Amino acid sequence: QVQLVESGGGLVQAGGSLRLSCAASERTFSSYTMGWFRQAPGKEREFVATIPGSSVFTSYADSVKGRFTISRDNAKRTVYLQMSSLKPEDTAVYYCAASRRPIATADRQYDYWGQGTQVTVSL
Repeated sequence: QVQLVESGGGLVQAGGSLRLSCAASERTFSSYTMGWFRQAPGKEREFVATIPGSSVFTSYADSVKGRFTISRDNAKRTVYLQMSSLKPEDTAVYYCAASRRPIATADRQYDYWGQGTQVTVSL
């Protein structure tokens, strides 16, 4: 069982930046593809970004491409989401997730989830 704990959420003004972190309990963290998802009030959870264990590539939702950056530090068992140029529509609960698959962009492809961290972007 992989336990994931997100941190770094908060309230930020539009145009600002935040960095989310997700710490994993699993010793074999480097073997998992990691992803970030978000869920806004009244909306379905949506894919944000993903990175495989080797960090050989990254993939992003079109809505965040060029503004968000996903990265990971396998030695620290942590995945990050650097968010810049934030917009009010980025307001959501952000979740990190772990997948055993080499590539995973759909939430059904992920096996473990964190509890989420709230990000609120004000005008």
